[in-house]
Amino acid sequence: MTDMDTPDDPVVLVVEDEPDVAETYQLWLTADYEVRLAESGAEALEEIDDAIDVVLLDRMMPGISGGEVLAEIRDRGYDCPVAIVSAVDPDFDIIEMGFDDYITKPPTAAGIRKTIDDLLERGERADTVREYRSLLTKRAMLDDQKSEAERRESDAYTDLEERIGTLEAELETQKDRLLDDAEFIGALREFEEGEEER
Repeated sequence: MTDMDTPDDPVVLVVEDEPDVAETYQLWLTADYEVRLAESGAEALEEIDDAIDVVLLDRMMPGISGGEVLAEIRDRGYDCPVAIVSAVDPDFDIIEMGFDDYITKPPTAAGIRKTIDDLLERGERADTVREYRSLLTKRAMLDDQKSEAERRESDAYTDLEERIGTLEAELETQKDRLLDDAEFIGALREFEEGEEER
């Protein structure tokens, strides 16, 4: 498959300040996606436009951080899915960040590609489903990193739990209308099963 054969490949913006890492991601992705590279937060904000389908965003960069880039992307009204790619263990501050997924470094080629494909699929679903999955991702990350006592003491975590509960109730009311959406039902079941295992 070549770029000439696939003019409508999804556009992925890779924001990574280490050139070797950015080039590795590009090698992994270029067969199926149009890849744009930005080596800094400032360059990322110059590159972002309506053509971008997914952003892979390094969290820790000199100058403008990944978190600041993400906030600016959302402030400008772009709702493209964003996956944070970071070696930093997540903390409660991720609750307020507007990302859709979180990839821990070092990622694998298969993991990066799966994340992009999942994000592209999510972008086609209702905003409620997208927010729900994003919040579940954040809760899962915090559950892995924080003790039960720390989670109980965090107002932000309590608010996160309440928002998840509200969205679950909202999605429950939409089930009948969305029963013919196999992807929606599959995603919902996947997360419900994950919740039962917790």
